[in-house]
Amino acid sequence: MPIIINLDVVLAKRKMSLTELSEKVGLSLVNLSILKTGKAKGVRFETLEAICKVLDCKPGDILDIE
Repeated sequence: MPIIINLDVVLAKRKMSLTELSEKVGLSLVNLSILKTGKAKGVRFETLEAICKVLDCKPGDILDIE
């Protein structure tokens, strides 16, 4: 059961670019891009919380399981 990353969908709904999210969260664009494309091996809860605060969403809006 692969985990699906819906970060691009949430970003589109918020009309926010990955670059803007990177600046607001304080993570590098490269690391966010790796997460967005589903190539990340894991994500820290601290990182997930920061992304959710900026995007005003819940972890389940970003992460899904197939």
